[in-house]
Amino acid sequence: MTCSRCGKEFDEAEARCPHCGEARPDASGLFQTSTVLISSGGADLVYRTVEEVPTGLRTRLLKSTSGGNSGTIVIADRRGRKEIAKVVGKLPGVRKGPSLSERLTRGRKRGMAAVLALLALALVVWVFARHWR
Repeated sequence: MTCSRCGKEFDEAEARCPHCGEARPDASGLFQTSTVLISSGGADLVYRTVEEVPTGLRTRLLKSTSGGNSGTIVIADRRGRKEIAKVVGKLPGVRKGPSLSERLTRGRKRGMAAVLALLALALVVWVFARHWR
């Protein structure tokens, strides 16, 4: 099959062109892609999978991502975010239950504001009562 984007030949069993990533026009369904960007030695290197990364560089990558200075950046749409939340929620040591922003509903925020306003009013009344004695 010939890619409509880059014009290169690829196997019909592939859902995407292995050269440029263009989806096959007759393919449908959910496509999952990954990109591994590694900045090392002044160069930015891009790979489609971790397995594509050369062995020496992959070893350094795995060591650095399991250290104290490692971090993870995830970019996902709404559905992807829900799927990631499901997976992360199943990991050991991850706090279960709703987050603070989820627990603070509009009604609870209003209730807290009302209590704080009453406390402020009580403080003002107390200060004026002590001042005029």
